[in-house]
Amino acid sequence: MSETDQGKVRALTHVINGRPIDGTSQRFGDVFNPATGEVSSRVPLASVTEVDAAVAAAKAAFPAWSETAPIKRARVLFKFKELLDRHHDELAELITREHGKVFSDAKGEVMRGIEIVEFACGIPNLLKTDFTDQIGGGIDNWNLRQSLGVVAGITPFNFPMMVPCWMFPVAIACGNTFVLKPSERDPSASIRLAELLKEAGLPDGVFNVVHGDKVAVDALLAHPDVSALSFVGSTPIAEYIYTEGTKHGKRVQALGGAKNHLVVMPDADLDQAVDALIGAAYGSAGERCMAISVAVAVGHIADELIDRLTPRVKTLKIMNGMEGEAEMGPLVTAAHREKVSGYIDAGVEAGAKLVVDGRGHKVPGHEKGFFLGGTLFDDVKTDMKIYREEIFGPVLCVVRVPDFASAVELINKNEFANGVSLFTSDGGVARAFSRQIQIGMVGINVPIPVPMAWHSFGGWKRSLFGDHHAYGEEGVRFYTRYKSIMQRWPDSIAKGAEFTMPVAK
Repeated sequence: MSETDQGKVRALTHVINGRPIDGTSQRFGDVFNPATGEVSSRVPLASVTEVDAAVAAAKAAFPAWSETAPIKRARVLFKFKELLDRHHDELAELITREHGKVFSDAKGEVMRGIEIVEFACGIPNLLKTDFTDQIGGGIDNWNLRQSLGVVAGITPFNFPMMVPCWMFPVAIACGNTFVLKPSERDPSASIRLAELLKEAGLPDGVFNVVHGDKVAVDALLAHPDVSALSFVGSTPIAEYIYTEGTKHGKRVQALGGAKNHLVVMPDADLDQAVDALIGAAYGSAGERCMAISVAVAVGHIADELIDRLTPRVKTLKIMNGMEGEAEMGPLVTAAHREKVSGYIDAGVEAGAKLVVDGRGHKVPGHEKGFFLGGTLFDDVKTDMKIYREEIFGPVLCVVRVPDFASAVELINKNEFANGVSLFTSDGGVARAFSRQIQIGMVGINVPIPVPMAWHSFGGWKRSLFGDHHAYGEEGVRFYTRYKSIMQRWPDSIAKGAEFTMPVAK
């Protein structure tokens, strides 16, 4: 990173083959501080030439890195994890100043990224395979999991550290080399990760960062030397990435959008349910793929739920995320704020009851910031745009249903199937819900059921395109190829041709 002539505005760089590279495409994007509305950085938008250079660096580094002993690869990651611990607050501040989420939330994001690195440090055990002695005729059989080659990741703005960490630690631990295309809205964390990886001893070319837009994405999708691609973002783009990537013969995991529901049963602990909804709907200004955007109120609980939610939404502490008391910060850009405001307009026009209106919210001293107040709708119907589409902002919709069966039916009809929660005191209801609901990640009295590093993250239906979920053992499977080997030696070979498959004798 360097200072431009404007003084306060930093000029960011790509990181290719271990070195910072200025943009040569002469195309740049503005990176904002969402709390002030001011431009803080300029990020270069890669041309095809720069993408090719990153892939070439990764391809050149692959032979030596893939042949490096897994324990030696793990030692680099152990050192990297130590550096992440040391720079925890620094990384969190980078995130808050470019994304807008509150500092405590950003620190939590960094911690979840570190947990994936910790998981990847166990790669020697994760790459162990199976061996069968004497399957027949002096033949032994075993399997290997081998790295793919150059793999790429395209990541969203809402988790500029955690989501890249879903991908590259597992990928490089498995012996692959990596090209990251982070969001151009908050790219500084990715650059810092590249610097820390180099400091940890990662060989040049194993991890590369290219910033960009659709030009860079399409170049990665079409590049013949990219073997696999991971993506997290909206469903339309996830579907595009999956379709184009597989058309070019790549292995693809593309995680898409969400419309996460939280069901409140009449027997739920209402204090816990309201706390859960406030945190899960308005934390990070709703800019999470696991945010709760729909509260499903079952039976008579609805009126009391609205009564309790309303004052909490109205009194959210909305301010610059670097302030210690902040509960919610700004949205990432002015354009996104206007998009979310448009959804609120659409909800009013459709006849939903606007209980709390966040439009026009101003933060003293930050009038140019991209702030929007918490918004609460009641009496939302399933044919309304605010129910059907992912809003990705601080807007909570309350849908009323008569009973448990109606709640399950409502959720299972939705095209998204990322996460869901149920708040209840009834173990039988919880068990039935867990089994009947057609969603990839389920929480029982847990509002945001994001799996820990040694499990795997992913939705169903149009929330995931591809066969593999992210990180955990699923990540190891995604970033490796399975190979079966059968072997015997000359002194065990029977004389004469064999016309049957090997069998136990």
